[in-house]
Amino acid sequence: MALEDREASVNRPHRMDGRKGGGGPATPVAEPPPEGRDLDDIYEPAEDTFLLLRAAEEEVGPEDRVLEVGCGRGVISKAIAPLARRVIATDINPGAVSLLHREGIETIRADLFMGIGSKFDLVLFNPPYLPTEEDEVLEGRLNLAFDGGKTGREAINRFLEMLKDHLDPDGGRALLLVSSLSGPSEVAEKARREGLSSEVVAKERYFFEELLVLRLAP
Repeated sequence: MALEDREASVNRPHRMDGRKGGGGPATPVAEPPPEGRDLDDIYEPAEDTFLLLRAAEEEVGPEDRVLEVGCGRGVISKAIAPLARRVIATDINPGAVSLLHREGIETIRADLFMGIGSKFDLVLFNPPYLPTEEDEVLEGRLNLAFDGGKTGREAINRFLEMLKDHLDPDGGRALLLVSSLSGPSEVAEKARREGLSSEVVAKERYFFEELLVLRLAP
């Protein structure tokens, strides 16, 4: 998403959560599901969502235990659930957690992997990746879906630092959505430093950016 589209995105959300912020433990959903205008605070699925979904559908196996970090409105988790042994979805936004929980997906409120001790065969993450200065921060929870810090890699770097500890040592892997706006080569180098291999398994180009899905593995 181009930075100039940010203002329009307040009315039509276009990024998925997974953001830094808050660092508390994971907590089971307890709030009632959001309704009406409350959905405005939850990222509306867009091109990046569906690119990651297509890659996930090709990657997932029937015995996989899957974790989706930053589930947003849950399009990916709901589509993957019939294809995997188990799917757990997390989000830092309580509205997103409540919404997906109501639709029958096992859901936890968490900041990335905070409070989650399990290992998974497949981890999926569509992070907030827009480079964001202080004066560009959006009001409300919708900012969680966009704000990638000054480099666009703040949440991505934290995810990479924790990922290896949450992948099953026998075949565990992850799919991470990245954008040309947030430096894919820097993301790949960070993954290498964290002991992870990376390869591009899907990509799409738009006039303002290129979206890529990286497959990460120990």
